[in-house]
Amino acid sequence: MSSIKSAIPRHIAIIMDGNGRWARQRGRPRASGHQAGFRTTRDIVEACGRQQIEALTLFAFSSENWKRPQQEVGLLMDLFLRALKSEVSKLCENNVKIRFIGERGAFQPKLQLEMDNAETLTRDNDGLMLAIAVNYGGRWDIVNAARQLAFQVRDGELQPEDIDIDTFSRHVSLSEISEPDLFIRTGGEKRISNYLLWHLAYTELYFTDVLWPDFSEVELANALDFYAGRQRRFGRTGEQVIGGTG
Repeated sequence: MSSIKSAIPRHIAIIMDGNGRWARQRGRPRASGHQAGFRTTRDIVEACGRQQIEALTLFAFSSENWKRPQQEVGLLMDLFLRALKSEVSKLCENNVKIRFIGERGAFQPKLQLEMDNAETLTRDNDGLMLAIAVNYGGRWDIVNAARQLAFQVRDGELQPEDIDIDTFSRHVSLSEISEPDLFIRTGGEKRISNYLLWHLAYTELYFTDVLWPDFSEVELANALDFYAGRQRRFGRTGEQVIGGTG
C-alpha cells in the first residue's frame, strides 16, 4: 500500500443493488426489499452528511429499469413519489441540496412536479449535494451532450475544433460538481451498468457483496477505508505523486 493516501472523497456515486434478492432471501415480496432499501438510503445520506462528503449521487432508476414487470415499476414510482413528499422537508432542514439527473419526460406529471419542487425548495442549500439519477443512462448522457454541442456548431456558436474534453464535460449531467472520487456498488455485481460513463474515468471502484438494505454506516466506513488506501495517480507515476511533481 502506498504511503500517500487519499483524503475523504469529495463525491461518492452509488449503485444501490440487491433489494429484490434481500426480500427473496427472507421469503418476502420485492416491495419489502425496496422499502428496506429506502430506509438504508435515508441512513446513508445522513451518514455522508456527517462525514462532510460534498456530493452523493445515487442510481435510483435506470433507463433500462422500465423493462421490469409493470407492477414493480409502478411500485417503485409510488415509493419514489411518497419518499419525495415525506423526506424533502427534512433534507432541506439538514442543508441538503437535491438534484435530479436523467430524462424526466417519461414520468407522470405529478412526479415531475415533485422533483421540480424538491429542487426549488433546496436550491439555496450549501451542504451535501444529493444527486438522484432517475430514468438515467450514461450513454444517454453522452449522446445528449453531443447533441447540445452539435446544435451550437449548427447555430455558429461553436467551432468543431473548439470541442475538447473540458467543453464536453460542461454539457454532461453534474457538470457543476467534481467527478466522483469513489464508486460503490452493492449486491455483488462487478459492473457499472451504464452509470455515469463519462464521469467514472478515474474513479476508484469499490464492490461489495452486501445487499443494499444491509449496507450500513459500518459498510460505508469500509468503503471509505478502501478509498483512503488508494493512490490516485491520474496518469502519473507513483513517484511523481509522492514527490508532488506533475
